[in-house]
Amino acid sequence: MGLKNHAILLIHCNDRKGLISTITHFLFEHNGNIIDLDEHVDKSDGVFFMRVEWELDAFDIPKEDIRDAFANQIANEYEMQWQLHFTDRKPRMAVFVSKASHCLYDILSRHYSGEWQVEIPAIISNHKMHEELAQRYGIPFYFFEINKENKSEVERAQMTLLTELDIDFMILARYMQILSDNFIKSYPNKIINIHHSFLPAFAGAKPYHRAYERGVKIIGATSHYVTADLDAGPILEQDVAKITHKDTVEDLIRKGKDLEKIVLSRAIWTHLERKALVHNNKTVIFD
Repeated sequence: MGLKNHAILLIHCNDRKGLISTITHFLFEHNGNIIDLDEHVDKSDGVFFMRVEWELDAFDIPKEDIRDAFANQIANEYEMQWQLHFTDRKPRMAVFVSKASHCLYDILSRHYSGEWQVEIPAIISNHKMHEELAQRYGIPFYFFEINKENKSEVERAQMTLLTELDIDFMILARYMQILSDNFIKSYPNKIINIHHSFLPAFAGAKPYHRAYERGVKIIGATSHYVTADLDAGPILEQDVAKITHKDTVEDLIRKGKDLEKIVLSRAIWTHLERKALVHNNKTVIFD
């Protein structure tokens, strides 16, 4: 399937009358054919959110001039915060992984099958055990041995690599290393993590054992953007699975891994489709 020649605007600003009309008229007067539009108003904060996607084939503003045209004609006047994306370029995604492989296998399968329009220029790990898997899928594998003494040095090397590879965003596919504040702040809303619980319950070591001991009736998984506040970043996707008294710890682990894979894949899809907008550490997820 070929890449679409579309543009996407993600917008938020103080709510006021006529915003939808103003934005859609801008696209109409320049011969833009809107194919998807979703908007939301947060009444409590008085903030307007919008995602609009349109075809570029007949659009009369050259692609390289759209940003300046929208800023000068609309965005500056309404003091908008906004992003412009184009769909004819595949985003470049780096995958960070440690020992657990279930999320990595799922990501590689979806990529290989063509389900996602994304490039994976790197699999980065603090263990060597997935190097053969990366080779099998033709993806470069980068090993970084990490300890307390070299963590800062390793992160600098990783950031240099990410820059050299022109990485757009990263996936922590059960990467069991805490990223420094400096690393995280360099990639705002560009690092997606999968957490092994319906946050904030049962965080920490052996979550399924703790859930089993409590006799829980559901287990969950949460995918979120990474912030300096550990496991408290804007949530992209969550889901749960039912548990009964018949389920063993092994059953919980199996069901939990299934949840982690599907929740992370949904979060990646949402990010790839430019359907997530972050505001005040929360996400607006457009349909």
